[in-house]
Amino acid sequence: MSERFPAFRVFEENGTVQGRVVDQTLDDLSAGNVVIDATHSSVNYKDALAATGAGKIIRRFPLIAGIDVAGTVASSTDENLHAGQPVLVTGYDFGVAHDGGFARRARVPAEWVVPIPDGLSAFEAMAIGTAGFTAALSIVELERNGLRPESGPVIVTGATGGVGNLAVQMLSRRGYRITALTGKDDEHDFLRSLGAAEVLSRLGLQMGTRPLEKPLWAGAVDVVGGDTLAWLTRTMMYNGPIASSGLTGGTDLKTTVLPFILRGVKLLGIDSAMCPMPTRVDVWRRLATDLKPAQLQRVASTIGFDGLPGAFATLLSGKARGRYVVNV
Repeated sequence: MSERFPAFRVFEENGTVQGRVVDQTLDDLSAGNVVIDATHSSVNYKDALAATGAGKIIRRFPLIAGIDVAGTVASSTDENLHAGQPVLVTGYDFGVAHDGGFARRARVPAEWVVPIPDGLSAFEAMAIGTAGFTAALSIVELERNGLRPESGPVIVTGATGGVGNLAVQMLSRRGYRITALTGKDDEHDFLRSLGAAEVLSRLGLQMGTRPLEKPLWAGAVDVVGGDTLAWLTRTMMYNGPIASSGLTGGTDLKTTVLPFILRGVKLLGIDSAMCPMPTRVDVWRRLATDLKPAQLQRVASTIGFDGLPGAFATLLSGKARGRYVVNV
């Protein structure tokens, strides 16, 4: 009989989406040629949307949730992956249409698997997770489009969330002067301790109404979208790039072409799910070196499967601070 292990599986029953811990076997998992003995996963905003039905993320039911996992290879038919090798998986269809990381074991295609680089533990890899990978990919794209520390101040929106707080740490390590934008007025000291030189309150922020406002930012990491992203397009310096990766503030973007044709503003879409593997491997290498956040232990809270519903609720309410690492 196949060994049984716990997993957080999401069901659609009577029109309601909800998850619960169930026993599974390897035979129950989605197909793949690599089996991973998981040690850690993480909770992202996308996981909260998926596991509660708040967003139409999961494409088939039932499904083990969790878009991240880290652990060691248990078995593999791919010659580049060997038993005992530390690995991680983020993105692709993992936790969306393929059984995900909230389980003691995962089975995936080899082409989804990234070896964990030297300098990162499995815990650290999941304290970073999809959120941190998205933050790092944003910074890589900003710099590829000309941003440098000497260019001027960089703003990070949604700064206490998973992507935001890690982006602040990474930019600080790279020597940037950072302005953190947050709707949590009691977290200003926390953001300064992560490396923000200035903290702006989103509450009562005067965004203006003109097509072009005073140029303030040399670059931006935006996870909010909506009116905040529209304001950023109007307040960027000449040739300033914006890395857009989130929608917590809405999906609509009401702006004009003027920032783009008069100031050369660059709006960069950041998609971590289908990022090409060579870029993925290189970004994870940098996450173990020059982009490694300095305060991962401080910003990560460890939970078990029983803590998942509370983590989902906190994320969906906009009250999250830092990262949730799941000890599977």
